[in-house]
Amino acid sequence: MDASQVFTYGQQGLLMLLTVSAPMLVVILVVGVLVSIFQAATQINEATLSFVPKLLAAVAVCAVAGPWMMQTLVDYLRNMLLAIPQAAG
Repeated sequence: MDASQVFTYGQQGLLMLLTVSAPMLVVILVVGVLVSIFQAATQINEATLSFVPKLLAAVAVCAVAGPWMMQTLVDYLRNMLLAIPQAAG
């Protein structure tokens, strides 16, 4: 295994991390911005008002995109495990 293979595997891992986490991060970001706009408009400064909608959005994203996220990670892990003999020898 040479350095280019190590960097390729590392790049694939980071891309997979970004791909799998993007739906969750985008939804939580949008919910956070909407709640902040609502808090600014109504001048309500309640900590749970920003936490609870983000938590519910995260649970909803896990329910909707969770199977896809898990299948993507399992496929990636399977490919990495099958590449071990080729990389070692």
